Amino acid sequence: MLRSILSVVLGYLAIFILVFLGLTIGYFALGADRAFRPGSYQVSGLWIGVWAAISLAAALAGGAVCAKIARAKTPVLALAGIVLVIGLLQAAGAALATRPDDPAAREPGTPFAEVLSNARSPVWVAFITPLLGATGVLLGGSAFAQSARKTPED
Repeated sequence: MLRSILSVVLGYLAIFILVFLGLTIGYFALGADRAFRPGSYQVSGLWIGVWAAISLAAALAGGAVCAKIARAKTPVLALAGIVLVIGLLQAAGAALATRPDDPAAREPGTPFAEVLSNARSPVWVAFITPLLGATGVLLGGSAFAQSARKTPED
């Protein structure tokens, strides 16, 4: 039981850390002018693609971490459910939040903290992300479990 709980916690932590690091590196690699539409705080299509790739990769890794520690399928299913529920709750909160559609035009050289606080994504991205995350966890967990089965035991 403790192994199962630990596997879910560490799988979620792996996802959180990888998403945070991946998106931070991705933003600085792209720069504000490619991560956002020109003169706007609306994210670009390129950024949505980077976001999706990083989210999926992190979820795959989190599912694999969970499966490796748990050595069972149920904790991976629990992690996928947690990722889905928390993500959908965050998406619903984002959809219901009352924020102006777009703040004033984004100037070149806008500080990172200001860009981060004013960033706007389409609402559908907020709802797709948890689906992508849960799918990634399931795929990562099952891929690890299959590779572990093929490995001869010590």
